[in-house]
Amino acid sequence: MFLALEQRVREAFDSHIRQAYGLEIPILVEQPRQPEFGELALPIAFSLAKQLQKPPRKIAAEVIAAIPPVAGISRIEVAGNGYINLRFDRGRYGEALLAGEAASPAAGQGKIIVEHTNINPNKAAHIGHLRNAVLGDTFVRMLRARGRQVEVQNYIDNTGVQVADVAAGFQHLEKKTPEEVRALIDDPSLRFDYYCWDLYARISRHFEDHPEAVTWRSGALHSIEAGDGGPAVEIASLVAGAVLNAHLKTMSRLDVHYDLLPRESEILRLNFWASAFEQLQKRGAIRLETEGKNAGCWVMPAEAFREADEETEDAKVIVRSNGTVTYVGKDIAYQLWKFGLLGRDFWYRPWLTYDDGRPLWVTTADPQPGPAPSLGRATRVFNVIDARQAYLQKVVQAGLRALGYEREAGNSVHFSYEMVALSPRCCAELGITLTEEDRLRPYIEVSGRKGLGVKADDLIDALIEKALEEVRSRHQQDPADYQRAIATRIAVGALRYFLLKYTRHSVISFDFQEALSFEGETGPYVQYAGVRARNILNKLRERGETLPDFAAALDREAFARQLQSEDFWQVLLGASQADSVIERALAAGEPAHLARYTFQLAQSFNNFYHRYHILSETDAEKRIFLLWMTEFFCAELARALGILGIQVPEVM
Repeated sequence: MFLALEQRVREAFDSHIRQAYGLEIPILVEQPRQPEFGELALPIAFSLAKQLQKPPRKIAAEVIAAIPPVAGISRIEVAGNGYINLRFDRGRYGEALLAGEAASPAAGQGKIIVEHTNINPNKAAHIGHLRNAVLGDTFVRMLRARGRQVEVQNYIDNTGVQVADVAAGFQHLEKKTPEEVRALIDDPSLRFDYYCWDLYARISRHFEDHPEAVTWRSGALHSIEAGDGGPAVEIASLVAGAVLNAHLKTMSRLDVHYDLLPRESEILRLNFWASAFEQLQKRGAIRLETEGKNAGCWVMPAEAFREADEETEDAKVIVRSNGTVTYVGKDIAYQLWKFGLLGRDFWYRPWLTYDDGRPLWVTTADPQPGPAPSLGRATRVFNVIDARQAYLQKVVQAGLRALGYEREAGNSVHFSYEMVALSPRCCAELGITLTEEDRLRPYIEVSGRKGLGVKADDLIDALIEKALEEVRSRHQQDPADYQRAIATRIAVGALRYFLLKYTRHSVISFDFQEALSFEGETGPYVQYAGVRARNILNKLRERGETLPDFAAALDREAFARQLQSEDFWQVLLGASQADSVIERALAAGEPAHLARYTFQLAQSFNNFYHRYHILSETDAEKRIFLLWMTEFFCAELARALGILGIQVPEVM
């Protein structure tokens, strides 16, 4: 409802200024910092002052004297040097919330593709991958909550260097055949993604100690890209498929799901890259170097993607001298496909079916029977990739611009984020050995290549066990399965909230104690507020009472009477702003704004809970109103947390 009033105010003032002054200006709607100044504030008089050659305060007075009444606004005032402050009709506002009135969802903006997770399928996922997945998944949930059409893609680099390294490790270090690798995958006593984690670290060290062995990598990579059917190709396919399945199980533990798994192998086999390469050549976007360190390579000149104040960027290699395509080359082809600009498409087959019946599609190079799903062809694309890939993302955008796709380049958004590290205390709890110097650092960086870090499943398991200790101490009589289910919700909530509460460009130092605390800005604190609200309603039922018929008992006049209390008004106002917060968070690209809102909402309700004893209230109308407020808060907090991917447990 708050967002609906914001939209109504914006439209009314926009229409009035066009008609009265013949001008078009952005209608910014703000919230005053102090409640006594009302619910909304507009600085439009300051924007008009220069064009109208009048003092802002005089313009503001003219505007509010002439603008037609706005439904839901009780009073409009001039404040300070020219702000226009608006006050809501509290009775009407409460009545509208009870009736379920809300802002219209966004429509007609076309499909949005959000690509996230994108873990190389060569080893187990680690905590840094979780930040990518949770950020991307929450951004998708926010978009869908506001009515956007979203397709979620998880790009699988199954032909890249990392997979080639593990395939080379199996072939040359372990001397294993494809059949022996398949046996490892089928062994129920073995975590294959964990096995590959260790093997990847071993082969990386071997390459460092024996540089001549790097030919194993280049040989495997060339075979994989050529699809020559040799053992390296078969092993790489087995590794990528098995590790991908492990990743999907890991992400499902955090309720992260996808619509499509585009695989790099099909980009090569279906000649996506060949099509993009031809277009880039024709437009002169890339050139063949004949001398210097890049001799024999196809490169994109630095001036195509270098910013005006940058001087040191080199030309970017798109095709290596041995004919293999770099990551960025394949990504240009993939980005063209996302926008429907390549003139080619994948074939698709189901990879798995989620519990809710939705299929997860995977690309294939083989024609499939039956109707194909409608995938790709977006109007906007968000690539959730860490900040260290900013340079490569600029090259991808430059490739689109060089081909004349200026609009699509502008709609290619690098949704970047900083790394996740571990606190020294967290490392100690996980049994990671640190040097004396490392123990003094504020955080410890993880490195899959070095084998240093915490596997995502180990982290989730450890969080569940720690949460279980607390649940057992509070609910000793409950069955063990029930205790673990509650602990799992708390642990997942703690992890997701911890990864979301920081802005994207903050480095996170993960710490168990901080994440799982029931006090402060944490997931468990916010979940606990939801449990408290639900408990009030449960106690009512335990007394043999049912919730009143709120629609019959609370009319506009009743709401007006109860909402004269500034305490009640501010709690209700805060609890009704989720949609407005989501829109602002989407505009800023910051899920942290929504996480912060849920924390503030929990704080607000906890203060309300301590101050007012709802079930013992003797005034009949006030008691009904307070019960409605509790139910409304409970539903809104659960909805906001659900968009963060966090569930409210039955107990805490």
